This record gives sequence, C-alpha cells and structure tokens, in this order.
Amino acid sequence: MASKWRKAFKLGAAAAVAGGSGVALVYMSSVVNADRKKEQTQKKLAATGLNKRPSKPLPSRAEQLSSLASDEFDVLIIGGGATGSGCALDAASRGLKTAMVEYDDFSSGTSSRSTKLIHGGVRYLQKAIMNLDIEQYRMVKEALHERANLLEIAPHLSFPLPIMLPVYKWWQLPYFWAGIKAYDLVSGGDCLKSSYILSKSRALELFPMLKKNELKGAIVYYDGMHNDARMNISIAISAARLGATVANHVKVVDLIKTEGVVSGARVRNQLTGEEFNIKAKSVINATGPFTDSIRKMDDGETRDIVCPSAGIHIMLPDYYSPSNMGLLDPATSDGRVIFFLPWQGLTIAGTTDTPCPVTNSPGPSESDIQFILSEVKNYLTPDIDVRRGDVLSAWAGIRPLVKDPNAGDTASLVRNHVVHVSDSKLVTIAGGKWTTYRAMASETVDTAVEAAELGAGPSMTDGLMLEGAHTWAPTMFIRLVQDLGVDTAVAQHLSDTYGDRAFSVGKLAGLTGQRWPIVGRRIHQEFPYIDAEVRYAVKEYAATAVDVIARRLRISFLNVQAAEEALPVVVSIMADELGWDKEEQDRQTEDAMEFLRMQMGKDLNRASRDNIPVSLTKTEIAEYVKRFNALDDGKKGYISINDIRKSLKSQGEEVTGQQIHELLNELDTNHNGQVEVEEYLQMMSAIKSGTVSHSRFAKMAEMDYKAKKYGEHMERSGGGV
Repeated sequence: MASKWRKAFKLGAAAAVAGGSGVALVYMSSVVNADRKKEQTQKKLAATGLNKRPSKPLPSRAEQLSSLASDEFDVLIIGGGATGSGCALDAASRGLKTAMVEYDDFSSGTSSRSTKLIHGGVRYLQKAIMNLDIEQYRMVKEALHERANLLEIAPHLSFPLPIMLPVYKWWQLPYFWAGIKAYDLVSGGDCLKSSYILSKSRALELFPMLKKNELKGAIVYYDGMHNDARMNISIAISAARLGATVANHVKVVDLIKTEGVVSGARVRNQLTGEEFNIKAKSVINATGPFTDSIRKMDDGETRDIVCPSAGIHIMLPDYYSPSNMGLLDPATSDGRVIFFLPWQGLTIAGTTDTPCPVTNSPGPSESDIQFILSEVKNYLTPDIDVRRGDVLSAWAGIRPLVKDPNAGDTASLVRNHVVHVSDSKLVTIAGGKWTTYRAMASETVDTAVEAAELGAGPSMTDGLMLEGAHTWAPTMFIRLVQDLGVDTAVAQHLSDTYGDRAFSVGKLAGLTGQRWPIVGRRIHQEFPYIDAEVRYAVKEYAATAVDVIARRLRISFLNVQAAEEALPVVVSIMADELGWDKEEQDRQTEDAMEFLRMQMGKDLNRASRDNIPVSLTKTEIAEYVKRFNALDDGKKGYISINDIRKSLKSQGEEVTGQQIHELLNELDTNHNGQVEVEEYLQMMSAIKSGTVSHSRFAKMAEMDYKAKKYGEHMERSGGGV
C-alpha cells in the first residue's frame, strides 16, 4: 500500500506541474475513490464466497453435453470468445442457470489472435483530447479500469509491460510526454506504473536494437500484456466452476422461438454430428465476426452490422527485441500503428487493418507480412538484417467493427460496442475490444435480465478471481521445481500459464528417464511445453489436435515449423486420452497440418522461399553442385532418405526416422520423396537472400562435403540437426 501511495504522490506532483494544483487534486481524489471502491468490491465478494478457490472437479465434456440437451437454462450464450465467456461467467456469478456453446474451440477466433495487449488506448485518448470528445474519454477511462482489474484477477497470466515510444524530432518530446502523462492521469488509481522520459543513451541501453541516427530520446509508458487464449479459456473454465454448462465444438444451426420470442437453439455436436435442442429463457449472441449470421437466423431481413477487418501479426526471433521492453510506432508509412513486443520468449509484431470477408479460417497475406517487416526495418538499427526468413509464424484475426442497429443512421461505425435487443428478444453484443470484455459482458447480461425478466442481481465479476489466480504467487514455480522435479523453465511456464492449478498439471507428467529433470517430457526441445499439458488440456475440453497446438500450448502461434514437429507427440498423447484409432489420428494430423498451412503462415513461408529467382554466382553454383554430388551416393541425380541417413551416420549423428523425413521435407518441394539439384540450389539462394534464415539440410550437406574433401570428421558448432 505504501508503494501505491508513493506512486500516487509522484503522479500527483506530475499533475501539478502539467496542469496545476486543481488537476493534482482531482487525480489524488480519483486514487482515494478507486481504493475505496476496491475495498467495497472485495467485501462484497467475500460475503458471497465467490472468491474462494473452487475445489470440485470440472464436469466432463460428456456431462456438459448431457446437461445442454436435458436442462432448461435462464441464459444461453452463443460464442465462446472473450465476450461470450465473459457473459457466461457474469451470468453464472449472479446465480443464473447458464449455458454457453462455441462452434469451434474457446478462443479459436479473434480472441486468440490479438496483439496480446491489455490497454486503455493511447490513441483514443489523443482523439478525445484533440476533439473534446467526452464519449472517447469515457471509453478510455473504462478500459483503463478494466486493464487494472484484469491484471488483478489473473496475475499469473498478465503483467505490466513497459513500452517505448522513440522520439526522432525534438518537438515530439513535449507533445508525446503530455499525451502519455495524460494517459497516466486518466488512469487515476488504476495506473500501473508511472511513465518516464529517457535520454538517447539510456534508450539505446534498454533497447539496443533501436535505430541510433537522429534519435533524440524516448518516452516509456506501461500497459498490460497477457496470454490471450489462455485468459479466454480461464474465463470459460471459471464460469464452469461456478456451475455454467459450457461446450466447445457445438454449432448453433437455428434459433427456437415460442410465440415469437427466442426460447433456445437447435445445435449440432461438430464431433459426432448429433443434433439436439437447448431450451433457454434468454439467448445472447456473442459471436464476434459471425454476429450477422445469428441475427439472420432470428430475422432474415435484418441488415448486416459487422464490418470485418483483418489484423495480421508475425512472430520473430527473440533477438529482435529486449525481453522486457516493447516498442510503439505511432505513425507508420500509411498512418497505422505498429507494436513490437516481447511475448512468450519471442517477438510479436503487428498489426495491420485491412477489410476482409468473414471466414472460419482467416489467413495472413504476403503483402501484409512484407508491410510489417518494412515498418520494423524503419525503427531498428541497420546492423540487424530484417529477413523474411526470420518470420516464424504469421496469423490473421478478424476484428468485428460494427454499425449501431439502434441508430437511425447505420452507415457509420461505432467507436466502442453495441448491445441490441431484437423484437424477438435476441440479445446481441458486438464490437468492443479484449480489454473491456468484462464490462461488455456485464452490460449484456444486465440487458438480458431486463429483457427476459429474470430477476437476477447486479454483476459480481469486478474483482472476481479467475481460474488459477486464487493462491498463486510469483515464487510458486520454485515449489514446482522442488516438489515435482521439473526443470526451472518448465516450472516457470506452468506457473505463469495455470497459476495455482500448475500442481494439478505437473502431477500428470511422465518420467523423463534422466537424472534431471525427473518428470516432464518436453513435446519440443525449443519450448517448455510438456506431455502433462496435453493430458490436462483434454480435461479442460480440448477435443482436437488444433485445440492443443493453437490455444492450450500456443506453439503454432510461436513457431509453425516447431508446431509441425511436435504434432505427432500431441496426437499420440491425445489418442491415449480420447481413445482415437489410427484413422482418427491420421485425420487429426491432416486437419492440424491444414490449419498450420492456411492459418499460421506455413504455406506463405514456403512460397516466399520457392518463388524467389535463383540468384547465385557461377562460383557459388559450382560449389553447391559439388556438395550435392557428395551427398548423392551412386550418382543417381537426386538425394534420397538413405543418402541422408548414411551421411548423418558417418558424421556420428543418431537421429530418428521422423527427423530424417523433416530434413528431406525442407527441400522436397514437389513431394516425390527425393531432393533434386534444382531444389537444393533454390534453398541456397533463399538463404543467401535472407528469405530463409537457416537450413539443417544445407548445414548437413556442407559438413558432409568438407568431411569427404578433407578426409576428417568435421565438428559441429552446436544445435544438432
């Protein structure tokens, strides 16, 4: 508490400097009011017992489906994204009998494809001040409160992140400082940490990758960051813990009406094809980009209100940014904003804003990837070669911008969100952003309660702890290491992902057969994900391989190639848990590969390599042909799996058959099971141009050629094959 008041005093002093004692007095008053409101909220939650850690096991997916088919509910929510899950938690916390269904998986849509920031909106505040727009101001104020609340109710999944705003013109320094300091002041008691100014030398010390030329200094401010998909799943699981019946992979195929009022939905189990009815007194449409499809089930003549826009993000290696500092480019070449942020041990860059069609499988475009890379180049030192080959994965999320159906003029987009009740009492929530999911859900459930005359009390979710937060502490990972015998990186990951449920996850871990760690077999050597997480994911309703690699582990978002390599292990463990036969395992593998190819940028990564012209000198071509011929045992004109196996054996390597196939597939563009010299030269040209960052096959060929040429064993510089 003392540190909080020290921060308040500093900000109050800054307010006095910026706007006089009146501003400082208003700020200090807001801090006092925020603390008083928080104390009242905690007392209310303590009295209800809602913030006690749930001890009962989660119902199984089969039990949830049985309940959907047989029970009658007060509220049925369609959509399991952040807003839909927030509605389910809000309704359940009020004591309403609640159901929620999701066509795909919880957070499978936009909610897992965000910039990962929990923010109030610096640019919205700028517009509010410049245009004297009270609506924009209130929107920012609400978002800043929700930002602070989310960091408090899920501290294991979220944290304050310093974000640097580099300044390259002297006049920008006071302009940006005033705007960022206003952001702090509007936060009031919900301010995370105070912003500050850096000299040029200090900015480069903290962000050494930054472009030095003409840099005047920098301003650092704080926003929140989180694991968006895990946060969404935690909200859904928290709702289930409070008695809500939730089910993923259940599609609404039609709405049911009784005397002209929506009274439920006809749904289909996407995994079995079984259809059944769900009865409910009120139905909430929280389907994001798919809002209009549900609205048209209610009224086929209704006008569309969603204007979908695609936001593309890319993942880059960790060396592109410091591990604890983000970067904001406030004005790109086309006026958009680009964030450059450390996330999950790598670097995320985005986003774009491009009109797009509504689809279940949005994918990135090469032009958007190139746009982000070009903007990244503008802010990084020329010493860093920003290469297309460094893009580890890329994805698109559809942002559902909306028109207000309540207004007479539906041509203009609303700035925040819309809650609408149709003539048949279908409640629709659309628009908004991740940060304000809870406030949106609260308003939506209020509307549903009033429309259906349900007689429930007020929202109870402000301050309501989410799954894993109740007894979590930042040092919990140490106990995981000591009590379970997992390595430190794995323990830190488990703690930061599952909170106080990490012990339940760790107890499912298998023995490694090594001296250390004792348990926790990694599903991929580059990431701290272990076998136990796949088993636990099934308990949390993961039903497909994509559910695991995309939402439960995030590996597909971090590195699409690593996700492909981990896929056989994931499918094998899920097969044990769910009883999949060989045919189902093959189907799951193919579905996951299609997801990686089309939605995570795998096809684009390969196409960017295969489509570039071969630009090698005659000397380089001669050298690479020699390396190719050295590998081609028997001078067949191609390199086979046996050639690769023989070369690796001669170099003292012991690799699995899967690893050998991975090596071959790096170059086998026509999928005929062998590598021709043209494919090899294409790869070497791609490496030269930076379109590909590295190749295990190329390194193996180089080492094999040198060993045969010089007649000695060539030692590796690390990394293996």
